Amino acid sequence: MNPSVLSGILLTIFSYFLFSLQDAAVKWLVVGLPVFQILFVRSITIFALCLVVGRSAVVRKSIASPVLKPMFIRNLLLLAAWLSYYTAARDLGLAELTTLYYASPILITILAVPILKEHVPPLRWIAVVVGFAGVMVACDPLGAGMTLNTPVLLALQAAVFWAIGTVLLRKTALMEVTLVQMTLSSGFFILFTCVPMAIYWVQPTLLDLGLMAGTGIIAGIAQYALFEGMRRAPVSVLAPFEYSSLVWAFLLGFAIWGDIPGAQVFAGAALIISAGMIIIAGERFSRRLRDS
Repeated sequence: MNPSVLSGILLTIFSYFLFSLQDAAVKWLVVGLPVFQILFVRSITIFALCLVVGRSAVVRKSIASPVLKPMFIRNLLLLAAWLSYYTAARDLGLAELTTLYYASPILITILAVPILKEHVPPLRWIAVVVGFAGVMVACDPLGAGMTLNTPVLLALQAAVFWAIGTVLLRKTALMEVTLVQMTLSSGFFILFTCVPMAIYWVQPTLLDLGLMAGTGIIAGIAQYALFEGMRRAPVSVLAPFEYSSLVWAFLLGFAIWGDIPGAQVFAGAALIISAGMIIIAGERFSRRLRDS
């Protein structure tokens, strides 16, 4: 396999593991704190980390960056995605929420063709379908009895916004260094959330503050890994590996809340892992053909 593509895959898997940790922390926090407040503290933490690493130079580069406008649009989409997702999480069970949200990798693969002009081989389409089938098996949505209602529509809306935002990230990732993108992303989130955060502010405990700041540190590392992964591999290659976060979610659910996955979860996880293996095997095979 192309070393760049392989490193992109590994960085993507690592980033979604960290994002799963972030989701676990936010699920804990959102019970007593507004989503805007959590996102604000998280963004402040990431922005501070960027300043520590890049200092004043990263601010100057961010102001003059050619991706300023697309990053603004992308972060509006991400804000809408997270607000939709965490609002739906108040009413939907894990099986329903996860199944609906994981329409995103399929949308990413579809959008990569007209927007990024990527050629998507049949094996990548197969991997996306196999991965989504794994999510369906693991979450057992038919057993949960989903009906079309506002929370379901919000979860689907989050998947659409996240897919478009991810495709835009691939375009900006090729035009700007990761640290500048992270500075812009966290800066825009501070701008977007500061006013509603002040309006709906709830006095947090020291534990809440620590969790929110920790979420920012975890999310900052996850963003760096995700951005670097997008720079190294086509988005249609990386899309199925978003399914790996389902495995992390169930493991964290067991470790933190004592949730015990059923047999269908392990069957679904096997399909999800198979989707990743299909991508890796396809990339290795195509590289051998090019080198022969």
